[in-house]
Amino acid sequence: MKNFSRVFLPAMAFLLFSFASLLQAQSSFRQTQADSYTRYELLEPESQSFRIIYDVSATASGANYYFNTLRKGSEHTVSAVYDLMTGEGLEWTVVEGAEARRNGHAQASLDTDYLQVRLARPVPEEGEARIRIDKTYKDTESYFTEGDRIVFYRTLGIKRNSVVLPVGYELLTCNYPSQVQTEEDGRIKVSFMNRGPQGVPYRIEARLLPGAMPEGGLQDDPMPWSKYVAQPGGRDKTHARLNYAFQERSFQDREIVYFLQQPETHSFRLYHDYTENRPGVDKYLNVVRAGSKASNPEAIILDTGEKLKVETLRGKEITDKGIGLSSPPSENTEVVVIWFDPVKEGHSVRLRIWETYTDPKRYLLYNDELVWDRSFGRNRNDVVLPEGWYLAQSDIPGVIDTMEDGRIRLSFVNDRPDNMDVHLIGRRR
Repeated sequence: MKNFSRVFLPAMAFLLFSFASLLQAQSSFRQTQADSYTRYELLEPESQSFRIIYDVSATASGANYYFNTLRKGSEHTVSAVYDLMTGEGLEWTVVEGAEARRNGHAQASLDTDYLQVRLARPVPEEGEARIRIDKTYKDTESYFTEGDRIVFYRTLGIKRNSVVLPVGYELLTCNYPSQVQTEEDGRIKVSFMNRGPQGVPYRIEARLLPGAMPEGGLQDDPMPWSKYVAQPGGRDKTHARLNYAFQERSFQDREIVYFLQQPETHSFRLYHDYTENRPGVDKYLNVVRAGSKASNPEAIILDTGEKLKVETLRGKEITDKGIGLSSPPSENTEVVVIWFDPVKEGHSVRLRIWETYTDPKRYLLYNDELVWDRSFGRNRNDVVLPEGWYLAQSDIPGVIDTMEDGRIRLSFVNDRPDNMDVHLIGRRR
């Protein structure tokens, strides 16, 4: 019996330890994310503080938590975290790096604190969990005064950002190309899209206008959900645009990826992501461009992974279904309709729509070269060349990368409010 205990108990302890280690390894994940956007609202200069509203999508399938790194050197206060699908508040706590690792964040740094957010639902396969974090930082290195000026100077690592000046301040300098807008409360907003792969040292200087009373940001305003409207059409270039309004380009979260098939097919598979937040809306309409043909449409709700009903309507079918378009459909009009449950007040849904397009006029083989010529309306657009082709020409600057399977991927960021016409030429390897 003694010999049995001497052999059995250590073996059992080893098995229990191995099982616990396996469970811990299974619960750990590599955190991934997408669609990050940060809004910095500068508060009273004396406070050297700014409010941060951070929108992000957790994309690691099965994850129950999202971990937001709390930057070293800053004093942080967290106000709330919201689920962007429902608008409801989420549970959160601040943890050290070791606890973040124990709770599943495999890449957590041991000398860093994290905001640990319990997601409303596990991240679905090929889906995402959208959240909004509302916090305030005091950071004397990022927000300070120089004489009669206030300075915001911070390395911005994510791609889409905006900085809102305190009420009564005018913008004097900005070191990267940016949009400038005046919000309804009179504050000036400066928004920036980072086109490159590295963080940029973004610097803004501002000064109090004569007679203005210094005020901070609106701490009680949770910031309304984004609303997307069609961009205005062509303009009369002989007259100034009066009462002209435009959307903050960096805040728009529409994006599209084109996967080019072999050019002899004139076809490309694409997906585009879109957020719908208008109460009562129960469908998304994609009017196929003239000269193109759409096939094999699919759609899911990224928040839940739910597959949606999709149908393609042409000509009279569009009218018979009661689908309203900006102009009456002709017999050649083609619309892809994605159906979903009506959006509830204060809620939103994030859609991913897949389609295959065939467009022999804008994607073709000419003189044994691949030619792609297409207009992009979104702020983020990617094109993946077909297998066996290399890039010979691109008229619009973009970030170029080689994927693991050897295909070339181009990423185009358009921070302007107008369309971008992209012309590509590829050659066989």
